[in-house]
Amino acid sequence: MSLDIPSVQEIDGSGLRLAVLASRYNEALVDSLVGHACAVIEASGADKPVIDRVPGAAELPFAAATLAKQNFFDAIICIGVVIAGDTNHHEIIGDSTATALLDISVSQGVPVINGILVVNNLAQAEARAGRTINRGKEFAHAALEMAQFTKRWKQTNQPNP
Repeated sequence: MSLDIPSVQEIDGSGLRLAVLASRYNEALVDSLVGHACAVIEASGADKPVIDRVPGAAELPFAAATLAKQNFFDAIICIGVVIAGDTNHHEIIGDSTATALLDISVSQGVPVINGILVVNNLAQAEARAGRTINRGKEFAHAALEMAQFTKRWKQTNQPNP
């Protein structure tokens, strides 16, 4: 597993509204990711995130599209854990949800963070959703940064990097 993470920008999340959509498959792992993501969001000063659940990772794009159309959230994080089994179903779910979430983000103008872990086994999932390394934090940092980016560029006609 790569231990690389992007540099973290300090984000003042005051006034930002985020949603966290989470799968009920592999619920204990997903709960860990959600908990870490929410802790980062709340520590930023953003509003308490809205959390909603869907059956599995395949349902996350529909839920994200539904929320994005409401024009209420500054960013949406979709969290799931898909673990390989005897078939390549996990690859199909990983590929199709990644494409769908990106399409929703671009078409609706709302950052949608793909927090779906697609792994080969339980050990890999546990390594990415544990206490030492928890990708939920990274998902939240990405959501906050992209929400700020979007607000900055929607509020001005002038570049201000």
